[in-house]
Amino acid sequence: MGKEKQEKAKPEKELKEEKPSEEKEICELEQAQALAEDYKRKWYSVSAEYDNYRKRNAMGLSRAYSDGVAEAVVKLLPVADNFGYALDSASDEKTRAGIDKVIKSFNSILSSMGVEEIPLEVGDEFDESVAEAVMNFPAEEGEKPNTVKQVIKKGYRSGEKVIRFAQVAVIV
Repeated sequence: MGKEKQEKAKPEKELKEEKPSEEKEICELEQAQALAEDYKRKWYSVSAEYDNYRKRNAMGLSRAYSDGVAEAVVKLLPVADNFGYALDSASDEKTRAGIDKVIKSFNSILSSMGVEEIPLEVGDEFDESVAEAVMNFPAEEGEKPNTVKQVIKKGYRSGEKVIRFAQVAVIV
């Protein structure tokens, strides 16, 4: 009977020894799961940061391109102005037709680059968001104040951005 008690006691002792080991394994598993969750959160965070970085760079590149186009066009606009002056001062029809073709070609190129002339005519209401008043004239009989009397230089925009304001004379 003494041996039976020892054998019974032995399995109980082994169970007691296994229990702390089992608790230790559960604790290690929970720590590993917590660590894995932390790594997963960090990965999501870094992934989102990289995606935002990529989008910012794409927008910056696009903006830099459009700003470069606008800068180049602004430097070429005096040539367009000069062709306009030449058209106005041409005396014979053949010269006028030739200059008109050059102006149409230039405007076609601008259009292909996303640049358009700001539509502004004599008699239109003055809009400071697209034009600057470089001269003013007092209103005469029949003239409406705050309207364009003369377009001195044409204005241009690229998309919604004005790259050159129209220069106009305004009736005050």
